[in-house]
Amino acid sequence: MMPARRVAEVEVKRMKDRKIAKVLVAVTVLAMLVAAPMAARADDVQRMKSDAGVGLATAVANIFYIPAKLGYAILGGVTGGLAYALTAGNAEVAERVWVSSLGGDYIISRQQLQGNEPLRFSGSNDPDM
Repeated sequence: MMPARRVAEVEVKRMKDRKIAKVLVAVTVLAMLVAAPMAARADDVQRMKSDAGVGLATAVANIFYIPAKLGYAILGGVTGGLAYALTAGNAEVAERVWVSSLGGDYIISRQQLQGNEPLRFSGSNDPDM
């Protein structure tokens, strides 16, 4: 048999070990709860950076694309008007010029820049499109 003092020391040690174990479990659970959202936020930050990059590229592309498209449309509008006048009012000839020059996309969208949608600089005279 162990003396009472020794039993008390062993019991105190067990209690300390249990407290340490409880603290370790609590710290581990807390660390897991804090780390999980941080990992999710890291994915969100990466996605936001990618979205910002695509947005910036779209804006820069439109700086060059929009003036070119507007110039093409204006020249096509004038050319279609001249074609109408020179063909004595033949609307079919003028319409072919107008549809191809005035149709199409006037801005580049994010989906077009990423290749998910086609970019149409000029309109189509094909009725199926």
